[in-house]
Amino acid sequence: MSEERFGEFVLVRRHGYVAELVMDRPKAMNAVSTEMARSLTGACAALAADRDARVVVLTSSHERAFCVGADLKERNSFSDADLRRQRPVTRAAYTGVLELPMPSIAAVHGFALGGGFELALSCDLIVADRTAVVGLPEVSVGVIPGGGGTQLLPRRVGAARAAELIFSARRVEAAEAAELGLVDRLVEEGRDREEALELAARIAGNSPVGLRAAKRALRLGHGLDLRAGLEVEDAAWRTVAFSGDRAEGVAAFNEKRKPQWPGE
Repeated sequence: MSEERFGEFVLVRRHGYVAELVMDRPKAMNAVSTEMARSLTGACAALAADRDARVVVLTSSHERAFCVGADLKERNSFSDADLRRQRPVTRAAYTGVLELPMPSIAAVHGFALGGGFELALSCDLIVADRTAVVGLPEVSVGVIPGGGGTQLLPRRVGAARAAELIFSARRVEAAEAAELGLVDRLVEEGRDREEALELAARIAGNSPVGLRAAKRALRLGHGLDLRAGLEVEDAAWRTVAFSGDRAEGVAAFNEKRKPQWPGE
């Protein structure tokens, strides 16, 4: 297993074809400061360009928290001009996670609040343990979810449910979060990272070209009418149909062996 650090607060660990993107600011429960946002953006850009990274798992080094959202202590010292300058920096971090071209999984335990929950929502799947507490409490401090929450949450749970959660600013514990669809898989306490990495390893056994194309079709087709969505799917299919991965997949199936994906 290799490691690469991006700034002081972000670490990328390699587990074969699975890349673990670790938020590593434990003294602040991974509160997203300007510096941490820049590091997340840099790490995501590097992963997006890495053809050996087939799946990304977003994890936390803090025992009791995934991420508590924006660094409000830093924000408290900001002038209006400072806040305007920070906005594109923090927005780029959430966009970096959201636009990873390969499947992404968040491994959540403890607090995942505000921007922390938005980072999880930016992933394709969320695995949470029974200590997880999620929510978008931004209106309780005079702002709104600004890391994608107002758009990502209704796509998960519907407009009315998202409105109730955002307007009330309430925190949702693990069992209810699973029931409402705020997380996708609920696991035993302390097992979120292991379960997410195991799921990622299974996913990473599939065609990297196919995985990226499937994610692109899922993301671009969401919200379109069926006819337009099927055109998105057809375009994605055409990018894989004549690929080396498709040829290898068919050959391996017929030869009853495990595929050796060329990834192109």
